[in-house]
Amino acid sequence: MSLHVVRADERLLTSTDWLTSRHGFSFGDHYDPHNTHHGVLLVHNDEIVAPGQGFDTHPHRETEIITWVLEGSLVHQDSQGHNGVIYPGLAQRMSAGTGILHSERNDAGDAAASERVHYLQMWLLPDETGADPSYEQRDVSTELAAGGLLPLASGDPRHDSAIRIRNAGATLWVARLAAGQRVTLPAGRFTHLFASSGAVEVESTVLGAADTLRAHDLGGSALTARTAAEVLIWTMDAALGE
Repeated sequence: MSLHVVRADERLLTSTDWLTSRHGFSFGDHYDPHNTHHGVLLVHNDEIVAPGQGFDTHPHRETEIITWVLEGSLVHQDSQGHNGVIYPGLAQRMSAGTGILHSERNDAGDAAASERVHYLQMWLLPDETGADPSYEQRDVSTELAAGGLLPLASGDPRHDSAIRIRNAGATLWVARLAAGQRVTLPAGRFTHLFASSGAVEVESTVLGAADTLRAHDLGGSALTARTAAEVLIWTMDAALGE
Protein backbone atom coordinates (compact mmCIF):
# COMPACT_ATOMS: atom_id res chain seq x y z
CA MET A 1 0.00 0.00 0.00
CA SER A 2 1.47 3.35 -1.06
CA LEU A 3 1.00 6.23 1.41
CA HIS A 4 1.94 9.83 0.68
CA VAL A 5 2.31 12.04 3.75
CA VAL A 6 2.39 15.83 3.54
CA ARG A 7 3.43 17.46 6.79
CA ALA A 8 1.86 20.72 7.90
CA ASP A 9 4.99 22.78 7.20
CA GLU A 10 5.33 21.26 3.72
CA ARG A 11 2.04 22.68 2.47
CA LEU A 12 2.27 25.58 0.03
CA LEU A 13 1.89 28.90 1.86
CA THR A 14 0.15 32.17 1.07
CA SER A 15 0.71 34.83 3.71
CA THR A 16 -0.47 38.44 3.94
CA ASP A 17 -0.99 40.89 6.79
CA TRP A 18 -4.43 39.36 7.45
CA LEU A 19 -4.36 35.85 5.93
CA THR A 20 -2.36 32.67 6.44
CA SER A 21 -3.42 30.00 3.96
CA ARG A 22 -1.72 26.63 3.62
CA HIS A 23 -2.68 24.78 0.45
CA GLY A 24 -2.89 21.03 0.03
CA PHE A 25 -2.76 21.36 -3.77
CA SER A 26 -1.70 23.92 -6.37
CA PHE A 27 -3.58 27.14 -5.67
CA GLY A 28 -3.34 30.79 -6.66
CA ASP A 29 0.27 31.76 -7.35
CA HIS A 30 1.47 28.28 -6.34
CA TYR A 31 1.49 25.77 -9.19
CA ASP A 32 2.98 22.29 -9.23
CA PRO A 33 1.88 20.10 -12.17
CA HIS A 34 2.43 17.04 -9.97
CA ASN A 35 0.19 18.33 -7.19
CA THR A 36 -3.10 19.52 -8.68
CA HIS A 37 -5.59 17.11 -7.09
CA HIS A 38 -6.16 13.75 -5.42
CA GLY A 39 -9.13 11.73 -6.66
CA VAL A 40 -11.64 14.50 -7.39
CA LEU A 41 -10.48 16.82 -4.58
CA LEU A 42 -9.08 20.02 -6.12
CA VAL A 43 -8.60 22.36 -3.17
CA HIS A 44 -7.86 21.72 0.49
CA ASN A 45 -6.96 25.03 2.12
CA ASP A 46 -6.16 25.47 5.81
CA GLU A 47 -6.84 29.16 6.44
CA ILE A 48 -6.49 31.65 9.29
CA VAL A 49 -8.11 35.08 8.89
CA ALA A 50 -7.39 37.99 11.22
CA PRO A 51 -10.18 39.78 13.14
CA GLY A 52 -12.31 42.11 11.04
CA GLN A 53 -10.78 40.83 7.78
CA GLY A 54 -11.75 38.35 5.08
CA PHE A 55 -12.56 37.71 1.45
CA ASP A 56 -14.79 40.39 -0.04
CA THR A 57 -17.39 39.55 -2.72
CA HIS A 58 -15.93 37.36 -5.47
CA PRO A 59 -17.30 34.86 -8.03
CA HIS A 60 -17.34 31.07 -8.31
CA ARG A 61 -18.91 28.72 -10.83
CA GLU A 62 -19.30 24.94 -11.31
CA THR A 63 -17.64 24.11 -7.99
CA GLU A 64 -18.80 22.31 -4.84
CA ILE A 65 -17.32 24.21 -1.87
CA ILE A 66 -17.37 22.77 1.66
CA THR A 67 -16.32 24.89 4.64
CA TRP A 68 -15.50 23.52 8.11
CA VAL A 69 -14.57 25.96 10.88
CA LEU A 70 -12.06 24.83 13.51
CA GLU A 71 -11.89 27.98 15.65
CA GLY A 72 -13.79 31.28 15.72
CA SER A 73 -16.58 32.14 13.28
CA LEU A 74 -16.92 33.02 9.60
CA VAL A 75 -19.67 35.17 8.10
CA HIS A 76 -21.05 34.01 4.73
CA GLN A 77 -23.13 36.15 2.34
CA ASP A 78 -23.96 35.41 -1.29
CA SER A 79 -25.82 36.75 -4.30
CA GLN A 80 -28.61 34.18 -3.85
CA GLY A 81 -29.63 35.78 -0.55
CA HIS A 82 -28.04 33.21 1.74
CA ASN A 83 -26.24 34.50 4.80
CA GLY A 84 -25.15 33.12 8.13
CA VAL A 85 -22.38 32.53 10.61
CA ILE A 86 -20.33 29.34 10.32
CA TYR A 87 -18.83 28.05 13.59
CA PRO A 88 -17.19 24.83 14.84
CA GLY A 89 -19.60 21.92 14.46
CA LEU A 90 -21.58 23.54 11.62
CA ALA A 91 -21.12 21.98 8.18
CA GLN A 92 -21.60 24.32 5.21
CA ARG A 93 -21.85 23.64 1.50
CA MET A 94 -22.13 26.12 -1.37
CA SER A 95 -22.77 24.76 -4.85
CA ALA A 96 -21.67 27.52 -7.23
CA GLY A 97 -23.50 26.03 -10.21
CA THR A 98 -23.84 28.40 -13.17
CA GLY A 99 -22.39 31.24 -11.11
CA ILE A 100 -22.58 32.87 -7.69
CA LEU A 101 -20.99 35.79 -5.85
CA HIS A 102 -20.12 35.44 -2.17
CA SER A 103 -18.02 36.88 0.64
CA GLU A 104 -16.45 35.24 3.69
CA ARG A 105 -15.35 37.50 6.51
CA ASN A 106 -14.28 37.33 10.14
CA ASP A 107 -16.58 40.10 11.34
CA ALA A 108 -19.33 38.41 13.35
CA GLY A 109 -20.36 40.81 16.11
CA ASP A 110 -18.14 41.79 18.99
CA ALA A 111 -15.99 38.66 18.71
CA ALA A 112 -14.51 40.01 15.49
CA ALA A 113 -12.67 42.64 17.51
CA SER A 114 -10.27 40.11 19.04
CA GLU A 115 -10.56 36.55 17.62
CA ARG A 116 -9.08 35.00 14.52
CA VAL A 117 -11.02 32.43 12.52
CA HIS A 118 -9.37 29.16 11.52
CA TYR A 119 -11.14 27.00 8.96
CA LEU A 120 -10.76 24.48 6.18
CA GLN A 121 -12.16 25.00 2.71
CA MET A 122 -12.42 22.13 0.23
CA TRP A 123 -13.44 22.23 -3.45
CA LEU A 124 -14.42 19.55 -5.93
CA LEU A 125 -16.21 19.49 -9.26
CA PRO A 126 -19.88 18.49 -9.62
CA ASP A 127 -20.86 15.47 -11.69
CA GLU A 128 -22.88 17.66 -14.05
CA THR A 129 -22.62 21.33 -14.94
CA GLY A 130 -25.40 23.84 -15.57
CA ALA A 131 -27.28 23.52 -12.28
CA ASP A 132 -28.61 26.47 -10.31
CA PRO A 133 -26.50 27.67 -7.38
CA SER A 134 -27.55 26.35 -3.97
CA TYR A 135 -26.56 26.46 -0.31
CA GLU A 136 -26.88 24.19 2.71
CA GLN A 137 -25.70 24.19 6.32
CA ARG A 138 -26.30 21.96 9.32
CA ASP A 139 -25.09 21.81 12.91
CA VAL A 140 -23.69 18.33 13.65
CA SER A 141 -22.33 18.96 17.16
CA THR A 142 -24.65 16.38 18.76
CA GLU A 143 -23.72 13.69 16.24
CA LEU A 144 -19.99 14.41 16.65
CA ALA A 145 -20.24 14.10 20.41
CA ALA A 146 -21.59 10.57 19.99
CA GLY A 147 -18.21 9.46 18.61
CA GLY A 148 -17.26 7.43 15.54
CA LEU A 149 -17.09 8.50 11.93
CA LEU A 150 -19.83 10.84 10.73
CA PRO A 151 -20.58 11.25 6.98
CA LEU A 152 -20.43 15.04 6.82
CA ALA A 153 -20.87 15.75 3.10
CA SER A 154 -21.66 13.27 0.35
CA GLY A 155 -23.34 12.75 -2.98
CA ASP A 156 -23.25 8.97 -2.57
CA PRO A 157 -26.77 7.56 -2.12
CA ARG A 158 -25.36 4.91 0.22
CA HIS A 159 -24.45 7.52 2.83
CA ASP A 160 -26.99 9.62 4.71
CA SER A 161 -24.71 12.62 5.16
CA ALA A 162 -25.42 15.82 7.06
CA ILE A 163 -25.17 17.91 3.87
CA ARG A 164 -25.36 16.78 0.26
CA ILE A 165 -22.95 17.53 -2.60
CA ARG A 166 -23.33 17.11 -6.35
CA ASN A 167 -20.71 14.39 -6.71
CA ALA A 168 -21.96 10.83 -6.33
CA GLY A 169 -18.51 9.32 -5.87
CA ALA A 170 -17.23 11.49 -3.02
CA THR A 171 -17.84 11.50 0.73
CA LEU A 172 -16.29 13.64 3.47
CA TRP A 173 -16.21 11.98 6.92
CA VAL A 174 -15.36 13.61 10.25
CA ALA A 175 -14.63 12.20 13.68
CA ARG A 176 -13.72 13.66 17.05
CA LEU A 177 -11.86 10.99 18.98
CA ALA A 178 -10.71 10.56 22.56
CA ALA A 179 -7.13 9.40 23.16
CA GLY A 180 -6.94 5.68 22.40
CA GLN A 181 -10.20 5.56 20.47
CA ARG A 182 -10.10 3.64 17.19
CA VAL A 183 -12.23 3.77 14.06
CA THR A 184 -12.15 1.74 10.84
CA LEU A 185 -11.57 3.78 7.70
CA PRO A 186 -14.30 3.56 5.04
CA ALA A 187 -13.63 2.24 1.55
CA GLY A 188 -12.92 4.34 -1.53
CA ARG A 189 -10.51 4.18 -4.47
CA PHE A 190 -8.84 7.34 -3.17
CA THR A 191 -8.43 8.44 0.45
CA HIS A 192 -7.41 11.90 1.69
CA LEU A 193 -7.00 12.10 5.46
CA PHE A 194 -6.34 15.35 7.34
CA ALA A 195 -5.66 15.60 11.06
CA SER A 196 -7.29 18.90 11.99
CA SER A 197 -6.20 18.58 15.62
CA GLY A 198 -4.32 16.18 17.87
CA ALA A 199 -2.34 13.16 16.71
CA VAL A 200 -3.51 9.94 15.05
CA GLU A 201 -1.92 6.79 13.71
CA VAL A 202 -2.83 4.81 10.59
CA GLU A 203 -0.80 2.00 8.97
CA SER A 204 2.07 2.71 11.42
CA THR A 205 2.20 6.34 10.27
CA VAL A 206 1.68 9.07 12.86
CA LEU A 207 0.03 12.31 11.78
CA GLY A 208 0.11 15.48 13.86
CA ALA A 209 -2.13 18.52 13.61
CA ALA A 210 -2.50 19.75 9.99
CA ASP A 211 -0.67 16.73 8.54
CA THR A 212 -2.19 15.01 5.50
CA LEU A 213 -2.13 11.42 4.28
CA ARG A 214 -3.08 10.56 0.70
CA ALA A 215 -3.48 6.99 -0.49
CA HIS A 216 -5.36 4.63 -2.68
CA ASP A 217 -8.07 2.70 -0.86
CA LEU A 218 -7.44 2.56 2.89
CA GLY A 219 -10.80 0.94 3.53
CA GLY A 220 -10.63 -1.41 6.52
CA SER A 221 -7.47 0.13 7.99
CA ALA A 222 -7.59 1.15 11.63
CA LEU A 223 -7.13 4.77 12.64
CA THR A 224 -6.17 5.27 16.29
CA ALA A 225 -6.13 8.56 18.18
CA ARG A 226 -2.87 8.99 20.09
CA THR A 227 -4.31 12.10 21.75
CA ALA A 228 -7.71 13.71 21.64
CA ALA A 229 -8.05 14.45 17.93
CA GLU A 230 -10.28 15.48 15.05
CA VAL A 231 -9.87 14.01 11.57
CA LEU A 232 -11.48 14.73 8.22
CA ILE A 233 -11.40 11.97 5.62
CA TRP A 234 -12.38 12.14 1.95
CA THR A 235 -13.18 8.84 0.26
CA MET A 236 -13.57 9.03 -3.51
CA ASP A 237 -14.45 6.46 -6.15
CA ALA A 238 -13.04 8.26 -9.21
CA ALA A 239 -10.13 10.35 -10.36
CA LEU A 240 -10.48 13.75 -11.98
CA GLY A 241 -11.59 13.39 -15.60
CA GLU A 242 -12.96 9.87 -15.33
